[in-house]
Amino acid sequence: MIQKSFGYACKKIREGKGLSQEKFALLIEMDRTYYASVESGKRNISIQNIKKIADGFGISISELFETVEKG
Repeated sequence: MIQKSFGYACKKIREGKGLSQEKFALLIEMDRTYYASVESGKRNISIQNIKKIADGFGISISELFETVEKG
């Protein structure tokens, strides 16, 4: 399921940067509970929010999806 794979990739990148969900959500101006639901694979996230997340990680959307594909 793509939502779970996307959420897992986001969690992996965020943890690799040493950020809590709360700190990362604040950084990208997203509600922490919304971001938590993204990481848990419970959201069908919009492209605007995917862009916010990629920008927060300092990577392109394509790099983010490459991480999703690698699992």
